[in-house]
Amino acid sequence: MTAPLSGSDCGTGWPDALPGVPRRLFHQNLSLWRDRRLARVLQLAGHELRPGLPGPEDGVLVWGHRPTAWRGAAVAARRGVPLVRVEDAFLRSIHPGRARGEAPIGYLIDAQGLHFDSRRPSRIEQILATTDFHNSNILIEVDRLISCLIEEHLSKYNNSDLALPSPDPGYVLVVDQTRDDAAIRLGGASAATFRAMLDSARRDHPDRHIVIRTHPETAAGLRPGHFGPADAGGRVSLLSAPVSPHRLLAGAAEVYAVTSQMGFEAILHGHRPRIFGQPFYAGWGLSRDEQPIPRRTRRLTRNELFAGAMLLAPLWYDPCRDRLCGLEEVIRQLAAEARAFREDRRGHVAAGMRLWKRPRLQAVFGGTRALRFRDDPAAADRLARASGRGLLIWAGKEPEGFAPQAPCLRVEDGFLRSRGLGAELVPPLSLVTDDLGIYYDPTRPSRLEALIATPLTPAQRRRIEAFLDRLRAAGVTKYNLGGAAPPLPEGHRILVPGQVEDDASIRRGAGAVRTNLALLRAVRAANPGAVLIYKPHPDVEAGLRAGAIAPADLRGLADVVAQASDPVPLLGAVQEVWTMTSLLGFEALLRGLPVTCLGAPFYAGWGLTRDLGPVPARRVARPDLLQLAHAALITYPRYWDPVSRRPCPPEVALQRLAEGGIPHPGRLNRLVSKLQGRFASLAPLWR
Repeated sequence: MTAPLSGSDCGTGWPDALPGVPRRLFHQNLSLWRDRRLARVLQLAGHELRPGLPGPEDGVLVWGHRPTAWRGAAVAARRGVPLVRVEDAFLRSIHPGRARGEAPIGYLIDAQGLHFDSRRPSRIEQILATTDFHNSNILIEVDRLISCLIEEHLSKYNNSDLALPSPDPGYVLVVDQTRDDAAIRLGGASAATFRAMLDSARRDHPDRHIVIRTHPETAAGLRPGHFGPADAGGRVSLLSAPVSPHRLLAGAAEVYAVTSQMGFEAILHGHRPRIFGQPFYAGWGLSRDEQPIPRRTRRLTRNELFAGAMLLAPLWYDPCRDRLCGLEEVIRQLAAEARAFREDRRGHVAAGMRLWKRPRLQAVFGGTRALRFRDDPAAADRLARASGRGLLIWAGKEPEGFAPQAPCLRVEDGFLRSRGLGAELVPPLSLVTDDLGIYYDPTRPSRLEALIATPLTPAQRRRIEAFLDRLRAAGVTKYNLGGAAPPLPEGHRILVPGQVEDDASIRRGAGAVRTNLALLRAVRAANPGAVLIYKPHPDVEAGLRAGAIAPADLRGLADVVAQASDPVPLLGAVQEVWTMTSLLGFEALLRGLPVTCLGAPFYAGWGLTRDLGPVPARRVARPDLLQLAHAALITYPRYWDPVSRRPCPPEVALQRLAEGGIPHPGRLNRLVSKLQGRFASLAPLWR
């Protein structure tokens, strides 16, 4: 057995990530010369990739068993230096590399062999055969990581459509692969093996429905598979639609594979698949092997197999933060990218979007198919229906009584938005989409309400706990404007956040109290001896929106007017918060403060606030704070990283907001926003 592993960086795969691999690696292939992602990952792992001929201390790098790999192998043999092979890891990208040219998010780099070449041991095989898993911390997180992988429906390729149903449960799943793939030939199989597999499935299960799952590259028309329409009929069906592999595995009674990665994923689902080739996961006692591999004598658990293949063997890369990372970060990144693809794959027609917002909306929602903008929602709906697209509409611009015929998502800023005001035309890092309503409108259900009422899995609960710890420590809020808090008098302090009085959240969600002055009067009447700290809304302070209170009206109501103040130190200095519908009430809940609501914001009515407003009767669930926060900050929004310019998980957005370094729109946008505030009559020019 090998020495015990250090558990401090389980799954990161560095600093000694590539044993036996020389520091300098040379190649003789133009495609490797162009592969900037691979070169960067090697550099981060302490290696250097160069074209040309190696010296005595160097090595030669080739890509797997591609047709051009023989050149590098010949050079390595002549020079007497190590030959190193690289392949995609078991989580790769949204699409197959051949389909869109997407770079992998992880690599398997091996100086011994290849994981799919059963003729000789590979690095994965050595890890699985020799690692002392139980004398380390490596297995502690495995159950949670497997759950995350399955919950997010992540596989090697992630262009599945979660709206597609799987067949009725109880079927036998037969997994096809592309013809002439090296993993078949070097895994002890051939085209005849696939015929034998299907014949065995028919014989073994004479009464069951058999589903042949087509490989994604075959379904995309890139490479032929072994089965086609001629193989379907009777109780055998061919499934080429992009149904989630995890949904298929969850509904299968038995799984048959040759060397497909889905055999490995079947083991993660608790299956004992029948395997007709010799893949890396066969021979460890977790599969029924038609071709045993005599040198593999160890018996592993599912978690040990996963730890070796997913935590110890790969190099994982975080494309947003340009660093090596662990599997958990990769799962979160791919989940963000997969969500964007799945929601945007058919494209959208966007309505009610101001001109200055359109570039960011295009970046966030137009990554697969470019958005088409229309000013009139009805015209946008007609175009969406005619073109097979969905409809995006800015929630506040939806006409009263509008009933779209196309699938519709209402869009708004998220709750961790930016370093700067939307009214100053600072684009958001997060946007929410809602197919039912919108979070600030309690007059109808919203998707956020449904998410708040959904219990959390243990993995989700742990994630939001860690996220909130970082958010509180970093002092991150919606706008992150900074500013010092004023000196505060002693006493029972109540923070009263002002709002934009013509904001949709007031129009839709406020009760009898609908202005900042009325709010202050209500709080003072209920708390005559308290110290009231009034914090004007930043947009109102900047002169961009309605809601200012005359100084004379503030006398006798507010003890302190906290102008240009950072809300975080204020929240740390008060004993409670009273609000109409302000997001600051939610931010107060996250920091453990009692909150009284005179309206019906999204966080009211769940038993977490004192509600004096008209809370919807349908909010009967009683989530805890973690459930509320997970829905609002993790599940409901979509985040977009302005540095790497790609979808990102919430943790990346939180880091950007905490550390700064976000590209700013500049002074021109601020000037335009000032003009927007002054010349409201010209609003159609920029709305």
